[in-house]
Amino acid sequence: MTDVDVLVPTKDRPIELATTLAGLAAQTGVSYRLVVSDQSDDAPSWDTSPAWTVIRWLRRRGVEVDLQRHLPRRGMAEQRAFLLSRASSPAVLYLDDDVWLEPGALARLHRALGELRCGMVGAAMQALGHADDRRPGEVTSFSVWEDGVQPETLVKDGPGWERWRLHNAANGLHLAESLGLDGPGSPVPPPERYVPYKVAWVAGCVLFDRAALVDAGGFEFWRDVPPDAHGEDVYSQQRVMARRGAAGILPGGAYHQESPTALPDRGVSAVDALPM
Repeated sequence: MTDVDVLVPTKDRPIELATTLAGLAAQTGVSYRLVVSDQSDDAPSWDTSPAWTVIRWLRRRGVEVDLQRHLPRRGMAEQRAFLLSRASSPAVLYLDDDVWLEPGALARLHRALGELRCGMVGAAMQALGHADDRRPGEVTSFSVWEDGVQPETLVKDGPGWERWRLHNAANGLHLAESLGLDGPGSPVPPPERYVPYKVAWVAGCVLFDRAALVDAGGFEFWRDVPPDAHGEDVYSQQRVMARRGAAGILPGGAYHQESPTALPDRGVSAVDALPM
């Protein structure tokens, strides 16, 4: 059995997906299989020469690659539920199709999940286009888990909710630099060195203990929200957090490709529509 199932939802993003797969191909130290669920309007996002080069290389190196055309579209919550139904490894990484991982990022996440013994760990995606955009007012809620990760129940706009600002722009990159964990000109950070911190949720790159995610209901609530609902990742993460705890880690090593959103039309938030 592999250590991790990497679950990638995609739609109409051939360039971004190829870049994401290239970052995944550079990961070592953890065995993984890849599941891509495509909901593109026309040709699937993987149907390009660059993407096929990486897919063929992964398969040549013994990585199982499961390519799924999953239509019709029923919303992101259902898309994530479908991906989880394809998973069988002890841990699952939800990796957005516009996130590039630096070498060692997956090993760091996997190590942290095991050592912290919590329900999920996340590497908040950083926007390098904002590397010079320092926002000290947005990182005042930063708080390190000092004595182990504990379950937390957050209420929207209540204590802890403002932590979502930690992941704006390149705030995580600047926090890692301030802690001496990373910096311009430094080598790629080693997987064994990280700092866990308290989060509200993490976008783009989240590693779950699969059993913890399933026990919290996974994404089966997709039937209870409209197809254009958003915040499905926030809702599922906070359910896991309330039961098993959650942490972000620095350095994360996940970088946003800064492409336009693939979901411009958004309806109700799952957090607002559903009970915790």
